[in-house]
Amino acid sequence: MNDSPGWASPGSAPSDGKETAIPRPSEPQDGSGPTGQWSPEQPPPGQWSPPSNPGGGPGTRPPAPGWGGGPQRQGWAGPPPAAKPGVIPLRPLSLGEILDGSVSALRAHWRTALGFSLAVSVITQIAVILMQRYLLPEPTSVDPNATGTEALRQATDSARSTLISLAPATLVTMIATLFTASIITVVISRSVLGRPTTLSDAWAEARPRILPLLGLTVLVPLIMAAIMTVGIGPGLLLGSEAGAALAFLGFAAACVAMLWLNVSFALAAPALMLERQSIVAALRRSAKLVRGAWWRTFGVLALTWLLTFLLTFLVSIPFGIIAVIVDGTDVSEFLNGTAPSFGWSFLIVTGIGEVIVSTLIYPFVAGVMALLYVDQRIRREALDLDLARAAGLPGYGADTPRS
Repeated sequence: MNDSPGWASPGSAPSDGKETAIPRPSEPQDGSGPTGQWSPEQPPPGQWSPPSNPGGGPGTRPPAPGWGGGPQRQGWAGPPPAAKPGVIPLRPLSLGEILDGSVSALRAHWRTALGFSLAVSVITQIAVILMQRYLLPEPTSVDPNATGTEALRQATDSARSTLISLAPATLVTMIATLFTASIITVVISRSVLGRPTTLSDAWAEARPRILPLLGLTVLVPLIMAAIMTVGIGPGLLLGSEAGAALAFLGFAAACVAMLWLNVSFALAAPALMLERQSIVAALRRSAKLVRGAWWRTFGVLALTWLLTFLLTFLVSIPFGIIAVIVDGTDVSEFLNGTAPSFGWSFLIVTGIGEVIVSTLIYPFVAGVMALLYVDQRIRREALDLDLARAAGLPGYGADTPRS
């Protein structure tokens, strides 16, 4: 590894040109004997014994545990605890430690992380509310009594209207997530080393990577859209019952491929930010780190999204009910298929709920992604040694061998 803190990808030669990974035996202290070999005079095998317990009776100190009398432990001593300069111990992490580490980092740097996330969420929600009020078309009404071709036409129009309405909000949310993820990834990288950080420091480090991160954020959905098009396109072109069956099978296969790729590319953003990788190199790097641990990565991501869904549900439902009451919207409008017209009070109340959810979810998810990346590098590349050296911990000098 190079002399920079241990985020660089492995494979670079040591900066001093020496091989430090393999420990070698020391020379005899008196200068005799062949260089680089062990001393020829070795104790005879089987002759070691623990120190005796001299004396007995009153006033004698009891033997130390593990030497003479007294209970014996397995081995000479238990493994030392892992170094923990920051929010996580420098060893392979459990699921709970990844989730707790993300929360701990946000608590330790709440002014930087949550403050920035709150500002981004407020700006995002104001833009979404203004678009919903002035730019987006009214939702299409659906007749529940329609049948046959008319029902299919109404369903198609409703789906098209929904997609058009969701597209601007999705774009704005994607940009907000991008900015938040860039800052939080830097905050997590500092928190792992136990170093303080300010918003200006985090932004100065993240700013050069914003455009590549934007490219990555756009490229991945385009890949998924291309996979879905290839999956359902042939069936839609046939246009018969056989085509519908083929489209359904293609849709199922495309969903499986998209899920596999989404998990494989989950660590691309941290690799792009911390290793200064290009977009394509970050995707390859993520796939390499996830290889052999796909199911574990999927489990961590699935639990993370489940927690975010529960938080969204617990916050959005009360605010939605309050918004309907304050706005005076007739509940029957939701049941008879007509599109309800929402006023400013409804949009503002629901917007407040969305701000609360976004402020908490954006940094939490970004923190989990960054720590999952750190965990995979510790497991595969012994990143814990490089991080301990970067944190300045004693006993982790440049000559410490890598496992």
